[in-house]
Amino acid sequence: MWWSLLRLALASAAAVLFAYGLDRITQLAGRRLAARAGTAGIPLVVRRCRLPLLALTACLLLLAALPWIAAPPAASEGLRHLAVILAIASGGWLCARVVALVVDSTLRLAVHRRDPAWAGRARTQADLLGRIGQAIVAVVTLGAVLMTFPAVRGVGTSLLASAGLVGVVAGVAAQSTLANVFAGVQMAFGDLARIGDVVVVGGEWGEVEEITLTAVVIATWDQRRLVMPMSYFVGRPFENWSRRSSRITGTALLHLDHHAPIALLRKEFDAFLAGNELWDREGSALQVVDTTPTTIVVRVLATAADGADAFELRCQLREHLIGYLRDHHPYALPRLPVAPAPGSSPDGGDGADGPPPVPRPRARPGADGG
Repeated sequence: MWWSLLRLALASAAAVLFAYGLDRITQLAGRRLAARAGTAGIPLVVRRCRLPLLALTACLLLLAALPWIAAPPAASEGLRHLAVILAIASGGWLCARVVALVVDSTLRLAVHRRDPAWAGRARTQADLLGRIGQAIVAVVTLGAVLMTFPAVRGVGTSLLASAGLVGVVAGVAAQSTLANVFAGVQMAFGDLARIGDVVVVGGEWGEVEEITLTAVVIATWDQRRLVMPMSYFVGRPFENWSRRSSRITGTALLHLDHHAPIALLRKEFDAFLAGNELWDREGSALQVVDTTPTTIVVRVLATAADGADAFELRCQLREHLIGYLRDHHPYALPRLPVAPAPGSSPDGGDGADGPPPVPRPRARPGADGG
C-alpha cells in the first residue's frame, strides 16, 4: 500500500515536471516563431491553448503510469476513473479554446476589408457560431463525463428504445428556446441586424450591443438595456438605421405665422448648415409642407453620418431657426388671436355682409341661486 502511494507521488511529480518542461519549450518555440515573423509576443494559438494542453498531457501521463503504480484494484479503478474524467474535461477545455481561436481568426480575416458594414456582419455571425460551438462542446463533454459512470450508461441504454418519444417531448418542451436559436441563426446569416447596428424596436432607439443564442441586448440612448427575444426580430417589423449605410436624414417641423419670410429663413438655413460639422453635405431642404387656418408648417431636413449626429443636427436647426425668427422677425412666430379682425363689429358681425348677432337668452329668475 505504502509502495503504491510512493509510486503515485513519483508519477504525479513526473507528470508535473514533464508538463512544466513542455510549457517552457512551448513558450520558447512561440517566442522564436514570433521573432522570425517580426511580431511582438507569443503567438495567439500558443497563449490560448497552452494551459488546457498541459492539463490534458498531465492526465494522459497519469493514465499511462497507472499500471506501474500497481495500486489495489479498488484504488486503481478510482484513480483511473478520476484521471479519465479530468482528461475528458481537459479535452473539452482545449476544444472550446480551439473553437474560440478559429472564430477569432476567421473574424480577423473577415474584417481585414475595413468595411464597417461587413465587419459588423462578420462579427455577429462569428459571435453566434462561437457560442453555438462552445455550447455543443460543453454538452458533448458533459455527456462523455456522465457516460463514464456505469449507472448512467445503463440508463442511457434503456432510453435508446424510446428515443423518438423523448425527442418529441424535448422538442415540445424546448419549442420556445429552439425557436429563438433558429431565429438567431436566421438573423445572423440573413443579415437582419448586426452588432453595432442602430435600431428602433418597440418605439425605443438604441444600438445592438450583444447577440446571444436566444436574445438580443440593445443599449438605448439613456443607458438602459433592452433584452429582446430573438424571435421578436424574425416575426415582427423593426427599423434598422444602419443595415446598408449609417447615413440618415433628420427632419424638424416649425409652426410659423403666415407672414413668415420663407426666402430669408431658407437663406439663414443654408448659411447655418454650411458652417455646421454635423451636416455631411449630401442633402438638405426647407419646405412649406402644410398649412392651417392659423399657421403654416415648415419642414427642414438635413442628412448626417449616423442617427446620433442626425438627432443633434435636428435640435440645433430647430433652436437656431427659432432664435433667428425671434430676434429678427418676431411677427413670423405663431400668435393666438384674441382681438376681432379689422372691419368687424365687437359682437362678431361686421354690420354689412355678415350674419346678424345671435341674441343672448335672458336668465331665468333664480337660475343663479338668487
